[in-house]
Amino acid sequence: MEIDAFLADSVVVAEGKLYAQGAGWNIIRTSATPMRHPRIGLGALVRVAFTETNQEHFFTVKIIDQDGNALPIFEAPANVETVDGKIYEWKGKFNVGRPPSLAPGDAQIIPLAVNIDGLVFPTPTMYSVVISIDDDEMKRLPMRIQMIGS
Repeated sequence: MEIDAFLADSVVVAEGKLYAQGAGWNIIRTSATPMRHPRIGLGALVRVAFTETNQEHFFTVKIIDQDGNALPIFEAPANVETVDGKIYEWKGKFNVGRPPSLAPGDAQIIPLAVNIDGLVFPTPTMYSVVISIDDDEMKRLPMRIQMIGS
């Protein structure tokens, strides 16, 4: 499996296609920290090999600081117990079928869109968005929170 990914202001999947607004950045400038960013969109295109179709695959998205500590990405729902009431990974799954028209050896592309609203960055430093599929890290997108004037 292969993956291409990017950061954006907002992303959505519609009719099997990935749509993005404000794509292709890696720096957020701010005048103060901690800072709450309105929305971070993550767009990904997953190339699923012929031999990996008709199987359930799991993905996770997390944001880590330069020391590898995960940031909380949203509040836990009332029915989910966590140590601090926060969720640190966005989890999902997909299963790509194998249509009769798919030739042996052909891959299929699956678009994924994740939007994280109100993420708080505690300090101006490097962070990374980490995407894993089936517990294997597939992509790391570095990004910096930078103080204005730095």
